[in-house]
Amino acid sequence: MTRAEKARVWVAWSSGKDSLWALHLARSSRDLDPIGLLTTVTESYGRVSMHGVREALLEAQAEALELPLHRVRIPTPCTVECYGALMRQALAQAAELGVTKVVFGDISLTDIRAYREARMAEVDMEAVFPLWGADTASLAREMIEAGMRARITCLDPRLVPRDMAGCSYDAGLLAGLPDGVDPCGENGEFHTFAWDGPGFAHPLTVRVGRTVEREGFVFTDVLPVAPRR
Repeated sequence: MTRAEKARVWVAWSSGKDSLWALHLARSSRDLDPIGLLTTVTESYGRVSMHGVREALLEAQAEALELPLHRVRIPTPCTVECYGALMRQALAQAAELGVTKVVFGDISLTDIRAYREARMAEVDMEAVFPLWGADTASLAREMIEAGMRARITCLDPRLVPRDMAGCSYDAGLLAGLPDGVDPCGENGEFHTFAWDGPGFAHPLTVRVGRTVEREGFVFTDVLPVAPRR
């Protein structure tokens, strides 16, 4: 199948490991042609919603992945109605570019999948879930062994030790996760920022910044490192 025959898709981009792997699988697919990244940014913070990643790093990811970035800026707080309206506007733009499907990195939460499928159906698009049903322990190892590099930017301190905030997502971290915590954080235990992996033209250079607690979650800032002159 030629590229012209493939379905044009956007990838729902959280800046984390699962969306990177979903993009990787979509790019490896015979049927899909990823042509853009779709991200929600909390306007008052200028950061990726929930993951807390700075827009500068989001832009750096898109540049390294050689894909255009499409931002949906949401207010704080953001009602379900407001979120839905803003998303429909973004997907209308996608449709004008020939996009017929959106790729998501969800793995096992059936209620989240049903919600996404319903929203896509409203705009005559299809939701695609390339990670769906994967064993998360095996998936986590596969991503790491394939060269995916990420750091934890947000965690739920009720489930994950606070000192894991900012840590590298690697085999050592997986071994240290408490019992009952999903290795991919599928239940919201933690979120990540990917700075290298399949599809990156080059790794991003970053450093760990300050850690704060806000609204019951622990966030660690990841900062871009300017190249030396």
